[in-house]
Amino acid sequence: MQYKRLKLDINGFLLIDKSHGVSSNQIVSKIKFLFSPKKVGHTGTLDPMATGLLPICLGEATKFSRFLLNADKTYEALIKLGYKSSTGDSEGKIVKQSIENIPSLTVIKKVLLKFRGQIDQIPPMYSALKHKGKPLYLYARKGVEIKRTKRKVTIYAIEILDFYEDKLKLKIKCSKGTYIRTLAEDIGAQLNIGGYLLDLVRTDIGHLNIKKALKIEEIEKLKNENKKEILMPMEALLSDFKKIKLNIKEENDLKDGKIINKIKKLSGQYRLFGKGNKFIGLGEVDEKENLKVLRLISQMDK
Repeated sequence: MQYKRLKLDINGFLLIDKSHGVSSNQIVSKIKFLFSPKKVGHTGTLDPMATGLLPICLGEATKFSRFLLNADKTYEALIKLGYKSSTGDSEGKIVKQSIENIPSLTVIKKVLLKFRGQIDQIPPMYSALKHKGKPLYLYARKGVEIKRTKRKVTIYAIEILDFYEDKLKLKIKCSKGTYIRTLAEDIGAQLNIGGYLLDLVRTDIGHLNIKKALKIEEIEKLKNENKKEILMPMEALLSDFKKIKLNIKEENDLKDGKIINKIKKLSGQYRLFGKGNKFIGLGEVDEKENLKVLRLISQMDK
């Protein structure tokens, strides 16, 4: 007889430093096995070839993961110049382009200026973007090209970290939905020599930084009683949002699905704290200073 593992009431999130060659879903599966939470999910996929920061939400924290999906991202990208790739990265078929004509650092700096601010991007065929319910990469593997429309994305900052021989290392802060592989190809095209993404590390998502992240192997070595100690509290996931402290009546009103009137706060989204300064969820204040609930943790749900 097979027994199902007991699902535990574990709430919080982990910062994982994903290794090369491992998919985001494989990390989620390992966390399921190690912690047995009732719910688990990540806050934004990293391709298997990419490494770096992958926040994993457990239990009630999964209710707030979508708010992190919209956060800005920071990457360190290594671009191989003078070559093109069928996939835009090192996993595709590599074709020599113009390695003899690698431009100077001065020329590269001028080209990078064109990529600051809001730019247009065409999503790559080798991506998880859906067409008729199927990810584009499934069509690409069959040699089928799907027409894609341009998208507006924002590059807040692009900085040269290193430049040697035919390799250009960049630090990029960008909006959600930015394809760094496409950016690498577009930079190579602007330089008239081609380029593809050789390596990619995600270092930041919003206020979260890779310095506090753990490798999955480090977590696997922990004893069961020590695993909960590495969980970060749900409210820390949302620390970019300001805080509203509610009195008991206001807390109960939210529990009953009511809107609280005349909250003396600027309009926007806020973390909500109730009795005992306990985090209870996320709310939004409108232009009339009315507070409504966006998400509440289950202890508050009716």
